[in-house]
Amino acid sequence: MIRDQIKQVIEQALAAAQADGQLPEIEQPVIEVLRPKQAGHGDYSTNVAMVTAAALRKSGAPSNPRAIAEIIAAHIPADGLVGRVEIAGPGFINIHLAERWLQQQVNAIVAAGDAFGAIDIGRGAYWQVEYLSANPTGPVHYGGARNAVLGDSLANVLEAAGYRVQREFYVNDAGNQFNIFAATLYARYAQLLGRDEAIPEDGYAGEYMIGYAQAIVERCGDRFLYMDRNAAIGELKELSKELVLASLQSEVSKLGIRYDRWFSEQSLYDSGLVYEVLDKLRARGDIGERDGATWFLASKYPKVDKDEVVIRSNGMPTYFASDIAYHYDKFVVRGFDHVVNIWGVDHQGHVPRMAAVMAALGLDPSRLTIVLHGLVKLIRNGEEVKLSKRRGALITIGDVVDEVGADAVRFNLLTRGPESTIEFDLDLAAQASWDNPVCYVQYSHARICSLLSNAESKGLNLQPESDLSSLLTHEVEIALIKKILELEEQIELAVEKLSPHNLTHYATDLAKAFNAFYRDCRVVDSAEPTLSAARLQLSQAARIGLKNTLTLLGISAPESM
Repeated sequence: MIRDQIKQVIEQALAAAQADGQLPEIEQPVIEVLRPKQAGHGDYSTNVAMVTAAALRKSGAPSNPRAIAEIIAAHIPADGLVGRVEIAGPGFINIHLAERWLQQQVNAIVAAGDAFGAIDIGRGAYWQVEYLSANPTGPVHYGGARNAVLGDSLANVLEAAGYRVQREFYVNDAGNQFNIFAATLYARYAQLLGRDEAIPEDGYAGEYMIGYAQAIVERCGDRFLYMDRNAAIGELKELSKELVLASLQSEVSKLGIRYDRWFSEQSLYDSGLVYEVLDKLRARGDIGERDGATWFLASKYPKVDKDEVVIRSNGMPTYFASDIAYHYDKFVVRGFDHVVNIWGVDHQGHVPRMAAVMAALGLDPSRLTIVLHGLVKLIRNGEEVKLSKRRGALITIGDVVDEVGADAVRFNLLTRGPESTIEFDLDLAAQASWDNPVCYVQYSHARICSLLSNAESKGLNLQPESDLSSLLTHEVEIALIKKILELEEQIELAVEKLSPHNLTHYATDLAKAFNAFYRDCRVVDSAEPTLSAARLQLSQAARIGLKNTLTLLGISAPESM
């Protein structure tokens, strides 16, 4: 990354100043290289003079930060990626990238193509991202789309940053909720076949249950009516799980979501792992018996004020028991280096308990990150929408995608950090105009494709081997190159925050930078074929930057619109 290259240049300049005796030898200080908040302060700024001065003060040596900054700046090479430097404030060194170096990067971006922006901070570490996990008890509410696109796009970013990533959906197919679902389905099935069967008092009343029941009737006929009721419900559990998961897979596929594995909670019981792990914790003194129930002694650990039941007094395990075994399976059995769980904000109370579980299992709690996301409010005509006009029921992921398209859903749900509530304006998302943020970015990509095609029809072609240093000199050309080159840092930032929302803003800014270039610089000009070739090459670099960013977000990059 450019920032790392600049840091290396600064470190070499400091070492050179020490080598020629202008600065005393000291232990290498921790240097920061950051982007200034104000554009006029350069492309990057470093605190090397201040941290060096602080180190010198400890040794009793003279320590004027501005004087140190002047010395270090004088040892920065006159050629390369650093163009000019300025000393600001108490001793910051503001760095402007060299124009010639920037111009040379255009060909490098085009040569990299789909690989442009990829970095290797992960170094092959094995990460898992688990997202949208739910009970297989019906369609997923539209709010789940935020969970899905956040997890899916984060997995894309992690892969681009050099991590090996596994994407997982945890199917909560054990426990009481799924039993209630199966009993409800049996009632709806019996009703369709003319039997008077009441829906359980705490059952699922949604109309979608009739659809599932109809599918069972079409597949199996009336045979469950002639079976023992409990046996019939037991068989329906497996059949219904298959139906619901197929429906769920169809829904998330509309968003372009994919998983490497659908992990069954029930499998943790079938393999005996739940009780095996509880026995391990009991041997460590982390499981106790009280009031006829079995407890995980979570209060032994920081930030947890109460213990948690894992086996109820009736002998039934809780969801927390499976969670413990599930995370043991992730870290100990499957060997993930790090796990990211994407959860709704209503699960925030569970976070400290999971840190306690990690510690009790002898695992570093920092290896588990739980990303909590806020709610999504659908807005139409300025008012919140909670019901589907078509079905008179809760709106599902598929409903929203069918109305505004997958790209609009993904882009809108990634415009803010996970902790923020999102107001999703359906009217704006449905517009095919530049006012719609995703359309603005996609139109910009399509404009570049059209531009390149038009140039080719006029016999103007890219010249990737040409020297662009004397051609791309306009301020908007330089600004566009700089913006394209930000992609690596944007990917690093998304990894640092474990959220890709910065990439939607970067994509918009990159589109704006290209459109400013297109406005101020004539790209296709048969009278200036050499300049046109250089500007076409820059246009291609911008197209690659936009496409690669949209790909990370899971959004299409159309060539025409």
